[in-house]
Amino acid sequence: MKKLSIKLLAVALGLASGAVMAQESPWLVRARAVHIDTANKSDPVGGVGAANLIRVESKTIPELDVSYFLTPNIAAELILTYPQKHDVTLDGAKIGSFKHLPPTLTLQYHFAPAQTFSPYVGAGLNYTRISKVRLLDGAGDLENDSWGGALQAGFDVKLDRNWSLNVDVKKVQIRSDVYVSGARASKVKVDPVLFGIGVGYRF
Repeated sequence: MKKLSIKLLAVALGLASGAVMAQESPWLVRARAVHIDTANKSDPVGGVGAANLIRVESKTIPELDVSYFLTPNIAAELILTYPQKHDVTLDGAKIGSFKHLPPTLTLQYHFAPAQTFSPYVGAGLNYTRISKVRLLDGAGDLENDSWGGALQAGFDVKLDRNWSLNVDVKKVQIRSDVYVSGARASKVKVDPVLFGIGVGYRF
């Protein structure tokens, strides 16, 4: 009986050890190409009834995000990039540019993390730092900071134990007051939809 108990204990320890080794790391890193499709809604410059509308260009940028799985289904994701430059137009004519750095933190729910196809949804907070504003030959300016919500949906397709393909869509709230010669002239709602595709690596 004693020998049998020792053998059973050894088998149990072996199975437990194998289960621990089979567990995935909680860290997932992705690199994406992201197209920023700006909503481009603004108050008319000059007040109600004016036709002068400000537009911020759409563009494609590189993005890096880091996810940490708190549970097999719930993950926190930090979305990063470097400061991006956007041209600004007024009724189709370029009036300058600015740079923005928009780190975003979301909490996600992954519906089938152990499956080859794993969809997810997320929600969180965006902080955008606006810098190097050059509008109207120095007469124009923007707020330095923007806080807003973020919604997210996407899916991962596993290629092997570590690598996966990723498709991701986010709606981010980015807004700023526009000043001309120190006076508020308009409010720009950039509010972009971000379409991303890339690869992920699970450590």
